[in-house]
Amino acid sequence: MQHIMNQQDTICALATPTGGAIAVIRISGNDTIRMVSTIFSKPLQDAKGYTVHYGEIREKEMVVDDVLITLFRAPHSYTGEDSVEISCHGSQYIVRRILDLLVKQGCRMAEPGEYTQRAFLNSKMDLSQAEAVADLIASTNQATHKLALSQLRGSVSSELAKLREQLLHLTTLMELELDFSDHEELEFADRTELLQLAHTVDAHITRLTQTFETGQAIKQGIPVAIVGKTNVGKSTLLNKLLGDDRAIVSEVHGTTRDTIEEVMDINGVAFRIIDTAGLRKTTDVIEQIGIERTRKKIQEARIVVFLFDDAPTDEEQKEIEQIPKDKRVLIVRNKSDLIDASSLVSNQPNVLLISAKEGTNIEVLKQQIYDAANLTSLTYTDVIITSSRHYEALLAAQDNLHHVLKGLQSHLPTDLIAEDLRLTLSSLSEITGGLITSQETLNNIFHHFCVGK
Repeated sequence: MQHIMNQQDTICALATPTGGAIAVIRISGNDTIRMVSTIFSKPLQDAKGYTVHYGEIREKEMVVDDVLITLFRAPHSYTGEDSVEISCHGSQYIVRRILDLLVKQGCRMAEPGEYTQRAFLNSKMDLSQAEAVADLIASTNQATHKLALSQLRGSVSSELAKLREQLLHLTTLMELELDFSDHEELEFADRTELLQLAHTVDAHITRLTQTFETGQAIKQGIPVAIVGKTNVGKSTLLNKLLGDDRAIVSEVHGTTRDTIEEVMDINGVAFRIIDTAGLRKTTDVIEQIGIERTRKKIQEARIVVFLFDDAPTDEEQKEIEQIPKDKRVLIVRNKSDLIDASSLVSNQPNVLLISAKEGTNIEVLKQQIYDAANLTSLTYTDVIITSSRHYEALLAAQDNLHHVLKGLQSHLPTDLIAEDLRLTLSSLSEITGGLITSQETLNNIFHHFCVGK
């Protein structure tokens, strides 16, 4: 890993999985075009960027493979450097031969993540966008793809840029007062105005942090707990939702003694469906542990599917009422193949009648689960925090900003408030990798103020 920070090296690596029909080898660095020209059948030194060239990779007089060369010139490439992508046949032997030839020309094998690291160091993207590259590659459904692509396109960066601009204005006013502290009669900003601006930034950070729970749920799968008394059909419902016999189904009460979790896709969103132990009074120690885990999963879930097979008993109704108010609860009556729909209690209009055994209304239930997640408005431009690192940095920034607010309210000296403000900026900079420098503050002062008239 010692080489990874050496940007003077020209690097190469296979950019596609092995075993495919076509392989792509990526080369990046100042000496890229010369090195590739040495082993390619056509000269590339005078070729323009964004051009594709057909020819042969040769080792002395022997042809290794017919290839396509895609050429990018700095700074208009992924890394910001001169870059070439060699598209060759996917044979491991061919790939190894081409990489060996490049290494003989002085190229170095790239370290993991080095291309994206160079893109960051060359200001082609910030840290949050660099992290989004990994998320985009790892995306497994439409929702995670949307979030990763949104972040890669700079949605989080754009929001942080707005915060940065507001904080830069605050910093400028503070620095001005410090620079002119000898002139007590000078005040560059009313404390009320500063306080209002700090509150605006605080509210902005709060809005971002509140999206983290949703972001995590989408990345890991939105947790949906199926709960109810024993032998009500929870395991059968899990199996029907998954389209697979994942859970053991038995008429014996208390069969499920532990939670079973499986991920399923509904309309492009991952949901973690959790089958739980049946709720009932029991003296069985193992079953009691399972019931305790059921209650824990109810706390962790965003959506609770409460399943019953008759009108809810007083005990079941009590269980429903004890579910935290922040959970979306779907009341579902199972075994419609054994009952008449007219037997439903008339004052329960929101009860969905299904048959987990026969598959009746299962698609309707899936749609209700999806709707309960309240993700219908998710778009490629939404700003949702998905990274724990980003979330922690925002919380740290907000904590320091609260010190700024207290300082302004308590009329603390400007230098003390300014220090807390710098810490706020430092925490935010951890997300994108960009600090507000003294020079930037100075430029802002001269841009917005006429000092020295």
